[in-house]
Amino acid sequence: MENKKLTHLDNDGNANMVDVGQKAITARSASASGHISLSENTIELILENRIKKGSVLTVAKIAGIMAAKKTSDIIPLCHPLLLNVADVNLTIEENGVKAVSYVSCNGNTGVEMEALNAVSSSLLTIYDMCKAVDKEMVISGIKLLSKEKKEIL
Repeated sequence: MENKKLTHLDNDGNANMVDVGQKAITARSASASGHISLSENTIELILENRIKKGSVLTVAKIAGIMAAKKTSDIIPLCHPLLLNVADVNLTIEENGVKAVSYVSCNGNTGVEMEALNAVSSSLLTIYDMCKAVDKEMVISGIKLLSKEKKEIL
């Protein structure tokens, strides 16, 4: 296994923000996914728009987009990025909701954390909106699906 150095630590082991100033501006994108398990009753309430706090999937999508835009305010060593797009698709499945995010920017660092934060916040929003009717919800499987870096032509 290759021995890689953690980039957010200085030579003395202290946390620091990575200097990306010398890196080229490239087109960056990332996608992440996650899942929240829900009871059959909760899924039915969401589909019928009968959750008292409002349209669960709409609010969760907006929460994910907002979270992607605010990632550097939440994750201490993340760089603030000007995003080209942030989106979250929420799909009702037999046992819950699957969230898939896509984020892109033209910059000198990647958008993985923004994609992961978007999924996490979307799922947490679903949890918050449904907690009064479902005490068995579980958020799981949050993971990075892809990341890309391409030269800008």
